[in-house]
Amino acid sequence: MQTGPSHGLPPGFLFGASTASYQIEGATTEDGRGPSIWDTFTAEPGRVVDGSSGAVTCDHYHRWPEDVALLRRLGVDGYRFSIAWPRIQPTGSGPANQAGLDFYDRLVDALLEAGIAPMATLYHWDLPQALEDGGGWLDRGTASRFAEYAAIMGDLLGDRVAHWCPVNEPNVVTLNGYGEGSLAPGKALEFGALPVAHHLLLGHGLAVQALRAAGARQVGTATNHAPVLPLSGSEADVTAASLFDALWNRLFADPVLLGRYPDGIADAMPGPVAEDLLTIAQPLDFYGLNYYNPQGVRAAPEGSPVPFDVAAVPGYPTTDFGWPVAPSGLTDLLVEMTERYPQIPPILITENGCSYGMGPDADGVVDDQPRIDYLDSHLGAVADAVARGVDVRGYYCWSLLDNFEWADGFTQRFGLVHVDYDTLVRTPKRSFDWYADVIRAHRGTTA
Repeated sequence: MQTGPSHGLPPGFLFGASTASYQIEGATTEDGRGPSIWDTFTAEPGRVVDGSSGAVTCDHYHRWPEDVALLRRLGVDGYRFSIAWPRIQPTGSGPANQAGLDFYDRLVDALLEAGIAPMATLYHWDLPQALEDGGGWLDRGTASRFAEYAAIMGDLLGDRVAHWCPVNEPNVVTLNGYGEGSLAPGKALEFGALPVAHHLLLGHGLAVQALRAAGARQVGTATNHAPVLPLSGSEADVTAASLFDALWNRLFADPVLLGRYPDGIADAMPGPVAEDLLTIAQPLDFYGLNYYNPQGVRAAPEGSPVPFDVAAVPGYPTTDFGWPVAPSGLTDLLVEMTERYPQIPPILITENGCSYGMGPDADGVVDDQPRIDYLDSHLGAVADAVARGVDVRGYYCWSLLDNFEWADGFTQRFGLVHVDYDTLVRTPKRSFDWYADVIRAHRGTTA
């Protein structure tokens, strides 16, 4: 594995950091923002392990100048953030809320002034609750509303945002939000969630069209992918792993990159499938890929509502989240994606990171060496993929800040910057300084 100050990555390689609106912004009832499905979900007892919510979290809505200053100090080429749909259209349709437009307008201008290229995600899971009340992503009309919202944001920011990601991790929304219910909106529909996948994909395609019409320069994806490994060599486990791979990886990549669904899935989708696939398969400028760890799969016991069980792959060290640390999985995944999809556009790693919970010591130092080791090995894994011919052009670390980690609340810390949720004080960790050094080394500059 290639490691070292610049990790052997090519000239012009982009280094960035990522966040998401509900996880950092707070201000959920201010300046005309409407409620989202995550406001509703977190208000239900037992949904979030520590009972927390995104009502305040990092208070980025008020402290964004401080966070832009951190990004400038970090030296990143780009910053991936998401736009809160309920802040733009409080009910998911109708006229735009000017205060919401103004917030993102200021943020983008400040990033550009700092020499940082903005990457905007339109949907990072905070669906306006009014749309969910009308069926959410189970309803085809939500895809049309999403296109209208995309047009609003394209008109506002299309001349300034460098990269656009319409939908973040549609597989997680489908399987975890609507399939088994661990994330908002908390539905447990099992295979009844498949229409959600189709409408998210349709929303993606319609948004790509709307963004291009508004002059957007680079439009791509931000899809979670993982190597899927059977937990034994038994035929049952191999078959279960193949099905899960189709649902987790290919259900979203095949329509976007090949213009078709994996075998047998199109028949389960709401129509008109053939016509919709023409919209879904819009040409892309980059393929954004989120990677954390491989997924282990075995056959489910008899009577299970789904035919597979997902479990941790044994034999690897784990993060505080219990996720296996397997950088070679990222190399394997990148190579597999280019082999499976020969026409895939240039790849950007739009998320990669790890949860470790250490906080400031008596001297105010956050010594998070395990995070440094994780990031170092995964950048090396990207370099290995590049050496094998994969066109990877950037890496965005998840995440700039410790933040609200969905159903795990404030119990998991992914940030390069420690956030004290009582005082909201930001403390850059040792990993922050290490990442800044990596970026400087790649550019051949010094502090």
